[in-house]
Amino acid sequence: MRTRVLLLALITAGQSCAFGSGHGPVFGFATPVNSKGEWSFDSGFFARIASFGSQSTVRSMLTYGITPQLQTSFVAPVLIQQGSLPMSATLGGGEFQGNVAWRFHHQPNAVGRRFESTVSVGVVAPGPQDSFGMFQGIHSAPGLNAWAATGVASRSSYVWLGGGVMAFGSRDGDRRPTVVTTSFVYGYRPRAWRSDQRRWDWRLFVETTGEHAGQLQRAGLLMPGTDANQVFIGPTVLGICNAFGISGGAQFPIYRDVGNVYPKERMRVAVNISYFLFSHSRSH
Repeated sequence: MRTRVLLLALITAGQSCAFGSGHGPVFGFATPVNSKGEWSFDSGFFARIASFGSQSTVRSMLTYGITPQLQTSFVAPVLIQQGSLPMSATLGGGEFQGNVAWRFHHQPNAVGRRFESTVSVGVVAPGPQDSFGMFQGIHSAPGLNAWAATGVASRSSYVWLGGGVMAFGSRDGDRRPTVVTTSFVYGYRPRAWRSDQRRWDWRLFVETTGEHAGQLQRAGLLMPGTDANQVFIGPTVLGICNAFGISGGAQFPIYRDVGNVYPKERMRVAVNISYFLFSHSRSH
């Protein structure tokens, strides 16, 4: 009981509208998890704009807090525009995902400030629309994904460092590329926005992500030129009020090594809307 009260106090400190669990970045990894008995539903639009072969996806995610430190989630995508870009673990394509996230380290070290770490593992499976570009005609198999993040969050500043991997199984000699991702996120909540009044509570973030996509395998052979290395950076914003949250932003490449197989990715755009449903009363 004491743990639940402390967690709720940290979540709502200085933010009477923020009944959510503090979901933050849209491109990078972060540590927050849902409270015990809390459901959340996210629906987001993600676009990867390139010189040609751009890609856009709508992804929906349902999440449930099993305990104050453990949650499970399921992601279902719909591809609007099928592109020919390297695979991305954070933006995703047409892959379905199911994950369990455990916040194994949670250390409050001041009022409204905490140092914590979260790890997540799950399964990933290509969807029926996810067969285009270099994946057309490939024999697909499910795989695994895992990521970890650690950082410090307070009423004014947020710093998260994370990394993850997504790897697929082999089927009839074909295998999708393995994707390794790292991210660094810094967030700031201006003093003028730290109010106890019932209004939107906003935070600004700068998110950096680095991605390495390995080679595609067909008929037991690795396909030359199908690996890629990219680093993106850009601003994002998060707003929470009552049971609703909205986040979004853009990223731009600062390093790109994708050879001649892929088009040059010029920008990434994301907009996400969240709805939080608590099993406990807001008056508690």
